[in-house]
Amino acid sequence: MFSDRSYDEVSIDDLARVANISKGLLYHYFPTKRDLYVAGLREIADELVDAVLRVAADLPPIDQVRASVDAYLEHIARHSRAFVALMRGGIGSDPEVAAVIDSVRTRLFDKLLSGSALASLVTSDARLEIAMRGWIGFVEAASIDWCANPRLSRSELLDLMTAVLLDVIRLAAPVAASG
Repeated sequence: MFSDRSYDEVSIDDLARVANISKGLLYHYFPTKRDLYVAGLREIADELVDAVLRVAADLPPIDQVRASVDAYLEHIARHSRAFVALMRGGIGSDPEVAAVIDSVRTRLFDKLLSGSALASLVTSDARLEIAMRGWIGFVEAASIDWCANPRLSRSELLDLMTAVLLDVIRLAAPVAASG
């Protein structure tokens, strides 16, 4: 329901009715609507990260990046409303919601660098780290836009995201990109 309506528009009565359970049972597991909302966000976030983490680690770095981004896009294509709800937060500047979203970003950033020659550069080069985190922001914004208004095919979006990453690396760490 949170995917279709804003957090404030969804009531505990609505949630219990759709789940076909009593409000008491819902409150037994989730003391507040916010607790249910955050638990749902965590589940969505974990599913997204798990989809990306399943990519084979033995691929060459660029193939691993492409496969990871493709897994990310595949997951959000199947769960676009939930993804948009996750990334837009739903209940404003709630610190727990922000922590869930930051956790997704951190885990995906770590996956991007795992087994990569960039890992040591990023940890020692603030410019490259900031650029890579900026690329993740680009991927999020482009993904939300793609879910809402899919003007590119998934393959075209994958190509664009990969090309932008390579340009980010080339611009932020010329030695790494040319080496």
